[in-house]
This record gives sequence, C-alpha cells and structure tokens, in this order.
Amino acid sequence: MLLHIVARGRIGRSAEGELVDRYVKRLSWPVRITELPDTGGKLPLVEGQTRLVMLDERGELMPSLALAERLGRWRDDGVREARFMIGAADGFDAAERARADVLLSFGRATWPHMLARAMLAEQLYRATSILANHPYHREG
Repeated sequence: MLLHIVARGRIGRSAEGELVDRYVKRLSWPVRITELPDTGGKLPLVEGQTRLVMLDERGELMPSLALAERLGRWRDDGVREARFMIGAADGFDAAERARADVLLSFGRATWPHMLARAMLAEQLYRATSILANHPYHREG
C-alpha cells in the first residue's frame, strides 16, 4: 500500500525537511510526497481504493498502535493508497474535512504545518515498524 503525503508549502532544506527525509528513507513501504503551493495547485487524482486522512487539530487522537492497526487493516483489505493531507496554516474547511475518511490529530495544540509533516513521517515509520514487529516502538 502506498503512503502518500500531500502537503501545502515547500519544505526545502530545513530542519523539518531533514527529519522528513530521515524517516521516509527508513520506511519499507512505498512512499510518495506531493508538495502543493500554500494556495491553489492541483490535487492529485484520488483513485479507487484510496483512504483519505486529513491532519486536523479537531480530529481523532490516535495512539501509534491504533494508527498501525488501521494501516494494517487497510493494507489487508486491499486499499491501494493511504493519502495523508496536511493543509496550509489555516488547515481545511468544513467541506474538505467532510470528504476525509479519517481526521487525525497530533493533539489539541496547533502545530506548524512543516513540523506536522515531520511528525507524520515519524508516525508512519513507527506504525509500519509496529506492523513488522520491529523493536523501534516501545509500548508502556
């Protein structure tokens, strides 16, 4: 299953960009990152068997194990792509959030969207490590 991060803004050569690269390189699952301008730009087409996850501070607080279980279930059910959407500074509007299969929150604090991208890359690495029984994740 493809893990596809679609994010607003260009991360470039930054500390956050280095973190994203570090975790993406560790992932054994296929990954694609699509960067869009802060406004406008054309979203990649959503094909069948895609699950849309939007990062949103009002979303579900999901522990790492729960995220791993969800990804594993989607993979086992034949989902081809899990698309993770990171909005610009103002996030997503109500209509956009309504289209999501999952609204995912990294807590009730507001995070800069570039930092959220690094946090997402780490959580995807952690989730796939859990599914592979790799010792990276330590529960409890």
